[in-house]
Amino acid sequence: MHVSMLPGEYSCGAFGKEARGFVDLLAEAGFRIWQTLPFGWPDTNGSPYKSLSGFAGNPFFIDLDTLFEKGLVTRGEREEARQKSPYLCEFGRLFAERLALLRKASERIRPAEREKIDRYIRGIPELYDFCAFMAEKESGGAGALFCHEFMQYEFLDEWYGIKKYANAKGIEIIGDIPIYLDPESSDVKAHPEYFQLDPDTLRPTAVAGVPPDYFAEDGQLWGNPLYDWDRMKEDGYKWWKSRIRHQLTLFDGIRIDHFRGFSAYWSVPAEAKSAKEGKWVAGPGREFVEELKAIAGEKLIIAEDLGDIDADVVRLLADTGLPGMRVFQFAFLSDDNPHLPHYYPENVVAYSGTHDNNTLLGYIFDLSEEDRRKMLDYIGYNGTDGKYACPYVVKTLMRSAADRVIFPVQDLLEYGMDTRMNTPGVADGNWAIRFTKEQLGKIDCAYWKKQNALYNR
Repeated sequence: MHVSMLPGEYSCGAFGKEARGFVDLLAEAGFRIWQTLPFGWPDTNGSPYKSLSGFAGNPFFIDLDTLFEKGLVTRGEREEARQKSPYLCEFGRLFAERLALLRKASERIRPAEREKIDRYIRGIPELYDFCAFMAEKESGGAGALFCHEFMQYEFLDEWYGIKKYANAKGIEIIGDIPIYLDPESSDVKAHPEYFQLDPDTLRPTAVAGVPPDYFAEDGQLWGNPLYDWDRMKEDGYKWWKSRIRHQLTLFDGIRIDHFRGFSAYWSVPAEAKSAKEGKWVAGPGREFVEELKAIAGEKLIIAEDLGDIDADVVRLLADTGLPGMRVFQFAFLSDDNPHLPHYYPENVVAYSGTHDNNTLLGYIFDLSEEDRRKMLDYIGYNGTDGKYACPYVVKTLMRSAADRVIFPVQDLLEYGMDTRMNTPGVADGNWAIRFTKEQLGKIDCAYWKKQNALYNR
């Protein structure tokens, strides 16, 4: 359940009373984990996986009711910001109006508080680099710089309050880290030496993507700049360590997206028209992963090991001891498939689906008749159409040996494909889905508390 998906009245889920309400729901239903998507500044399509910074937070998560209570936005400004629809993030409106409103709020900060905020943000160098980068990009001078400092400070202050509230109720929060950054990010500008860039133009010489797989027959051409791992190794992977350290102040554990890129990454020539033109290049491997583990200590790191996985990736996971992922929606792609729940070892995190999958109900209806019957037999469902089969899938995963089992909220609600979060390879129409308080209220907390207790979850 990404923060953007939460109920609220201001075009995007936020760090307000609705976030605390969701924590209350999880606690009442006996759940112990809340996993989010990345918290980074999103692109204009709303994607949190192509961020302008590996450190900066999404300003649209700042709660307007909290700012109103602090006297930083007026009643009229808050009323003007009310959404037109409670079911979708209004990204166009957020980019056009919300940032301007937050700028006004920053201008109302008193001098002593301004000094405190500036001092705090400068204490996180990469975050200050981002604020300076955005101010320069906007040609807004000192006012723009402080506005971005204020947004990042307020983001952290509000989120740390939510995290403290969740932890007090026994809920751990797992975040998500995209392996790559936007080519126009502050980190690429501040540290071009860490990326595979042309030394004269500072444009990427090769870009990220993945080869053809079950998501896209032409592969996916992401376009992110690739890391210069040899150069990063020279200073002991300092930037990556800072990134992990910062993220673990935000979360109790993290999932690293596209973990297989640490074993080998798909390198596509910058001028290529398709990801098919790429090739595998060796990544930093075990030594690097062990460095990240040392930073994390006892905190959880989940390795997203989906897609084109070879023996080297399997070996890297085995050698480092990190848990990989199992996804039920991939279980019936072949007869002898590691995503079938009866094959799960303890040291994995099992999912009914991810943000890149259809909803569970949508998946059931999209299966061929033969595969659907096989899947329904597997989960012990005796009906014919699968319409009411979602709870059976959930219980099948709960019964598995996997240490942790995580479900998209859509699958608890048994919602269809119209609530899908993302379709890989499709630029528009993603990331916007939201849920109302009334919809979340349909989750039967007593039922799920019983299931969690029954399977010792």
